[in-house]
Amino acid sequence: MRSVKRGDRTNRKARDKMKSQEAETKKEILEHSSMISSNNNVTPTFCVAMLKNGSTVKIEGNVEEFLQTIKDADFAWINVQVGDLKEEGSKVASLLGFKPSIVYELETQRFSGYDDHTTELGLLVPAVKVRELEVQINKLIILMKSNIIVTIHGEYVTRLVKFARYAVTFFKKVPKNLDDVDKISLVLIRILDENNERNFDGIRAIQEQGEEISKYLIQPSAPRQELGSDIYKMKHALISYLEALWATLDVVHYLRYGDAELITDDPIILQKVGMLSTDLTRQISISEQMSTVLASGLEVLQSIYNNQLTILNNRMALIAVWLAILGTAFIVPNTIATIFGTQIGEHLEWRTELWIILLSTLASVILAYWFVRQKGFLPPKVE
Repeated sequence: MRSVKRGDRTNRKARDKMKSQEAETKKEILEHSSMISSNNNVTPTFCVAMLKNGSTVKIEGNVEEFLQTIKDADFAWINVQVGDLKEEGSKVASLLGFKPSIVYELETQRFSGYDDHTTELGLLVPAVKVRELEVQINKLIILMKSNIIVTIHGEYVTRLVKFARYAVTFFKKVPKNLDDVDKISLVLIRILDENNERNFDGIRAIQEQGEEISKYLIQPSAPRQELGSDIYKMKHALISYLEALWATLDVVHYLRYGDAELITDDPIILQKVGMLSTDLTRQISISEQMSTVLASGLEVLQSIYNNQLTILNNRMALIAVWLAILGTAFIVPNTIATIFGTQIGEHLEWRTELWIILLSTLASVILAYWFVRQKGFLPPKVE
């Protein structure tokens, strides 16, 4: 009997410890959500829900305040901004009934991820932000259950702001006679579509920088060293952007056939997934075209460098030829001057010797130049 009581006390202590840890986790999430909500520029944490009574609500605050609304909801979308995606994101997932490990598994991926646990589905897609020629790839984690979808991200992901404004209207338009999986799939597709649409903003930003570089490229006085650096940065930006687009396309391909239990198999809804794939393919095509144009710009710049090098080489060769001509030409007057230094020169006046040396020098230069020109030893003149 004592052992049973001791076991009861041990189990009671374990349960109390688990409750204490859970309360501590909730407290941390509450504190973080309150801290983020103090930012007046964004509304990072909110919940949009279609309630079972048919009404649609949107509430802002912290995650714990959404729990009752989620219980009363037919389906819901929760968006949470965190400081540390792995640690705080895992706590948010746990509080909302997901396995914390699903966030860990997704966060360790580079750009994209797909983690299917049958009753839970986790996705990782890149959210790209472009500033001039700097491409910043942030992570957007999407968690799904039968009637809720959760988006977790850092402070630099602002792509869902537009959809957040119209989410209530979107929820109202979702047909109420659809299955839960169909409804939540429609919300997922809309979130992915919003993320993809913002890609065009980044492509446009890179294109504008490319046009500025093109203007300088055609100017002869433009600093080539700076142009080369800018073209390299643009090339690196395009490579990073293409990596993000391909990573997103991989995730969409996982969804397009509806193999996961939490993804609809309705062919009409799956067509919308196909449209996402088409949009991404178009964005990839645009980026690759820009990369081709950039390669042409590099070829033009390389051609300019080669032309300048050719001009320099020709000038150096011309100098070398003239030095050779002068060196050859001065052999004759030098020989004559040597002869005049002997007894033969004693019978001539110095004026006569001077004229002989000058005329022989001039004749030697002209003859040497004519010979070099006839043989084609002079380098071509390049302007």
